[in-house]
Amino acid sequence: MSTPPTAPVPVHTVPAAPAHGKNPAKFNGADFKRWQQKMLFYLTTLSLSRFLKEEPPVIAADDTDTQRRSALDAWNHNDFLCRNYILNGLDDTLYSVYCSVNTAKELWDSLEKKYKTEDAGIKKFVVGKFLDFKMVDTKSVISQVQEIQIIIHDLLAEGMDINEPFQVAAIIEKLPPMWKDFKNYLKHKRKELKLEDLIVRL
Repeated sequence: MSTPPTAPVPVHTVPAAPAHGKNPAKFNGADFKRWQQKMLFYLTTLSLSRFLKEEPPVIAADDTDTQRRSALDAWNHNDFLCRNYILNGLDDTLYSVYCSVNTAKELWDSLEKKYKTEDAGIKKFVVGKFLDFKMVDTKSVISQVQEIQIIIHDLLAEGMDINEPFQVAAIIEKLPPMWKDFKNYLKHKRKELKLEDLIVRL
C-alpha cells in the first residue's frame, strides 16, 4: 500500500527546538562564560545562532524587489526571535538594562564586552579556592575528592592547563592527616598513577 504524499513545509517557518534544547537558567551577572555556552547551545538548537554574528541585509529604501524584501523581513523576524531568547535568558534587572538594544548581535557583543572582563577575576578566585582546599578527617575522603575534582574542572573551564599527573599529585598532597601513611605510600610509588586508579584505591 503506498503512503499518501506529505504536505509541503512552509518556507518561512522557524524550526521548533528539539526535545534536548532547554532554555538555560537566567543570567544574573555571575559566571557569564557558563551561561554564554549554554545560551549558545540553546540558540543553535533553534537554528538562530548565526544571528549572533550577522549584520542585517542592506537594501535601498526604494528597492522594490520582492525577493530581497521578503529575505529582509525573514531576517528581521529571526533576529527578533534570537534577540528575545537572549533577553528572556537575563535576570529582570539585566533585562531592563539591555531591552533597548536593537539586534541580537549588538546584544550578544554588549554582554560579552561587559561580563568577559569580569570573568577574569573568577580565574583568580578559583585558583585561590584550589590552593586553600584541605581535606579533613571528619568528612568522607571520596566526597572531598569529588569537591576538589569540581574545583579542577572549574580551572580547566577557565582555560588553565592542568595535566593528569598534576591532578593526581594534588589530590594525594591534600589527603587528610589520618591518611598520612597511605599518602607517603602513594608518593613513593615508582609507577605513575592514573586519576581513575587513584579514585579506585581511595
